[in-house]
Amino acid sequence: MRQPRGSARDVAVNQNVSTERNFPVDPMTILLFVMLGLFVFMMFRRNKKTQQQQAEMQSKFAPGVDVMTSFGLFGRIVSIDEAENKVVIELSPGNLATVHRQAVTKVVEAAPEEAPVVPDDASSLTVTGTETPAAGETPEETIARLNKEDKKDN
Repeated sequence: MRQPRGSARDVAVNQNVSTERNFPVDPMTILLFVMLGLFVFMMFRRNKKTQQQQAEMQSKFAPGVDVMTSFGLFGRIVSIDEAENKVVIELSPGNLATVHRQAVTKVVEAAPEEAPVVPDDASSLTVTGTETPAAGETPEETIARLNKEDKKDN
């Protein structure tokens, strides 16, 4: 025979099913959401740093500044069109290239030239123990002198 629909057994089974449907908060689920949040945070942080660096570099743009483009061309900025985001670059005297402002990726800083080292006295200008070749030495004389020096070393 059939049991009536509202029996105590059906009600107890339905209650067990409804409690099993609650969302479980286990450590793996929490860890998953924490890792996802950390990933999103790092992604936005990196993008923000990149945008700040790009804005700082573009603030250095002015006519006369040496730059490098994203495709490897080096040149000097001649003019900047803010309205159309274009930069005119002089690649060599008389050769101009118009590129998008974002294609200019690096401001080239001129390396500081080191001053030559000047000795305090003239003693470092003379070399002792070696023969100096004559200014008018012929190739045959040079070979003979080098062979003679080689024999001394052995």
